[in-house]
Amino acid sequence: GGDISLDESAVTTAQLDKSENGIYGCISPELMTIMQEADLTCLNNEFPYSTQGAPLKGKAYTFRAHPDRVAVLQEMGVDVAQLANNHVYDYGKEALLDTFATLENASIKYFGAGKNLEEAMKPLYFEFDGKIVALVAASRAEKYKMTPQATEDSPGILRCYDTTLFLEVIKEAKANADFVVAVVHWGTEYSTKLQDVQLTTGKEYLDAGADAIIGGHSHCLQGMEYYNGKPIIYSLGNFWFNNKTLDSMLIQLHFSGNDEEQSLEVTVVPAIQKKAKTQIVSGEEAERIFKHLEDISINIEIDENGLVKEKQ
Repeated sequence: GGDISLDESAVTTAQLDKSENGIYGCISPELMTIMQEADLTCLNNEFPYSTQGAPLKGKAYTFRAHPDRVAVLQEMGVDVAQLANNHVYDYGKEALLDTFATLENASIKYFGAGKNLEEAMKPLYFEFDGKIVALVAASRAEKYKMTPQATEDSPGILRCYDTTLFLEVIKEAKANADFVVAVVHWGTEYSTKLQDVQLTTGKEYLDAGADAIIGGHSHCLQGMEYYNGKPIIYSLGNFWFNNKTLDSMLIQLHFSGNDEEQSLEVTVVPAIQKKAKTQIVSGEEAERIFKHLEDISINIEIDENGLVKEKQ
């Protein structure tokens, strides 16, 4: 899933606090069930969990959630928080360290950031049915680079303005896993037009060993592309982030096969974010979202069940 916000001043959090059914009054039960039942569920955690720190000077939008809010992720079935983004450091070093501790205490793993560069670069590995899946992440989402890259002795994220380190991470992950999913924070906000760097580096990441690229940051859906049989989902957009009316989705990746042959099935679960709620859609609205995705994509088609295929 894409961006979520539990910032204490966010409209999503206000909606949550007044909802009689808690998070089920904000996100469709059907979407909740999909996330809870998946082998592995990941969302982009676009804020720190902390009561410490001060907003970064000169930054237009800064977010922060109380550590207790992590219970929402647990209820949603989130296994992994993606932290390589441009808001996880909004309240500085102490708030970022609090975020790591909060997620660890909630038994939610994280990737794309760490207490030092070695940790920020470390792939996350999971084993399912005897196969290893690796998750890696990096960000290149800021015109003014205010979210620091981790160093040998300071916390931060992994950045990929220069792709060298991220390519190393992907190669390491591929050497130790059967399937590698690379998550990248990139692109232009509220635009379906892809940046040249998305079109070029996404393919570099696949060439380095990633089996799928999942993008975010644009706050709206962007298109998809197959390259050498592997998918690039350029942006998942918002999952539950603000009160704008926006098309949304979950992307389901289903890896299957054996030691000789593997395959990846990509499915779109269509949804709409509206008035600080995210609801699953079907029928004509689902068809409209599928058609929109096809129109802004490079070489994909989507059937009535949301199954994505390379357009031949």
